[in-house]
Amino acid sequence: MPRMMSSSRKPKMDSSQRRARGSLDSRQQHAGMTGAGIQLDIGCGKEKQPGYVGMDRRALPGVDVVHDWNVYPWPFPDESVLRVVASHVVEHVSPIDGNFIRWMDEIWRICKPDAQLAIVTPHGLSVGYMADPTHCNPCNEVTWCYFDPLDPRDAYKHYRPKPWAIRMLTWSPEANIEVLLMKRRDDKSYHEPV
Repeated sequence: MPRMMSSSRKPKMDSSQRRARGSLDSRQQHAGMTGAGIQLDIGCGKEKQPGYVGMDRRALPGVDVVHDWNVYPWPFPDESVLRVVASHVVEHVSPIDGNFIRWMDEIWRICKPDAQLAIVTPHGLSVGYMADPTHCNPCNEVTWCYFDPLDPRDAYKHYRPKPWAIRMLTWSPEANIEVLLMKRRDDKSYHEPV
């Protein structure tokens, strides 16, 4: 899922405009917010998906919510998001001390039931992953099984994070991983000892 480029550039905002746009309450009419929920582009940078609310750690043109994604909770209400895009972001999320699992759990918290999470990341064995000195979270095709309690590999039982369903998964060890996850409703059976 390549990031879509917008042909129009947003005008630069001064710091007071960024603060106002960074508050969820002040953006109720934003294009990324529908009556049904928010469409969120995490780590959007300057290339936010059209029709999405953009969240990034840096105050760049087009970023609606400036927030460090390693600080929890994020500034979104529970079950307020319909769709999430995280393109070339998870490789920058530190896995130390379970932070990547907390990051995924935070997305689960803000997503409505059955919401979709689309992730694109370099495969952990790819040259693209290994070449970038800011990459710290090498994912492969099995990583996502740790988040799906019904996946036949049974990897979920190791950490028991918030539950997702793998809906689509493609990968190449020489290139990228593309995964589409759907938020599962939590079920106590997912957390019972095996």
